Amino acid sequence: MAQAKLGVIGGSGLYNIEGLEAVEEVRFDTPFGPPSDAITLGTLEGVRVAFLPRHGKGHRISPTEVPYRANIYALKSLGVEQLVAVSAVGSLKEEVRPLDLLVPDQLIGRTRSRVNSFFEGGNTAIGIVVHAPFADPFCPHLNKALHGAAAEVAERVHQGGSLVVIEGPQFSTRAESHLYRSWDASIIGMTALPEARLAREAEMCYSTLACVTDYDCWHDSYESVTVDMIIANLQKNVGAARHILRLLAARLPAGRQCGCGHALRTAIVTPSHIIPETVKKELSLLLGKYVPPA
Repeated sequence: MAQAKLGVIGGSGLYNIEGLEAVEEVRFDTPFGPPSDAITLGTLEGVRVAFLPRHGKGHRISPTEVPYRANIYALKSLGVEQLVAVSAVGSLKEEVRPLDLLVPDQLIGRTRSRVNSFFEGGNTAIGIVVHAPFADPFCPHLNKALHGAAAEVAERVHQGGSLVVIEGPQFSTRAESHLYRSWDASIIGMTALPEARLAREAEMCYSTLACVTDYDCWHDSYESVTVDMIIANLQKNVGAARHILRLLAARLPAGRQCGCGHALRTAIVTPSHIIPETVKKELSLLLGKYVPPA
């Protein structure tokens, strides 16, 4: 199986990056079913990169129905260590304007219908308990590199801030929007969770390049968010996002200095001899270096 160091989750427009070489598509299954779509592999600035359309090509999968576990597992299978999510978001602050970019450093979870862990079976216990650390959901080292690349390309880039993740697919109510503003959150979106949680369990570095498309529905001087508004403004940022990813690929460090790469080292609560062998084998990609199969 071909390998990649950097993973990118976003829309299909991101894949047409100038300088992307040796392009191929790979499809495969995972213990959690197939990912959203085929993964595009290519070499960018000498780095193997894997691109995955979160909502499938043609944007046919709603935020709650995205196969988040399959997506992260598939990228992990390809060797991805550092993962960048490119996402459309609404602004919750006056100074964060539509068409700005923002690299958040915190998350506030408001989803309620999604499985948040590789080590949960939905309605069925699978025989292992894992409590991965998540105080800082975004890798500080990858965030710094991503913000640095973005600041060289875009006119307005914000560093840090909290991203509220709602269930969707409906947009928030006006009352909810004002509530999130009272929490001092900066932006609002629908897909960073459980994506970030799963990336942590997969021991990947994870960062988000948030493309601000609107003022949600709290701002009296602007019309409330619409799909047409989101798509139009997101497309305006696609070119910048492509350039940013190319700069980032060229600057990825040879090794990782953060703790993301060993997030499960002290997170597995269940003693190894109690964990079912079927679980050890099925999830050996994630657990193998800590609880190898017999």
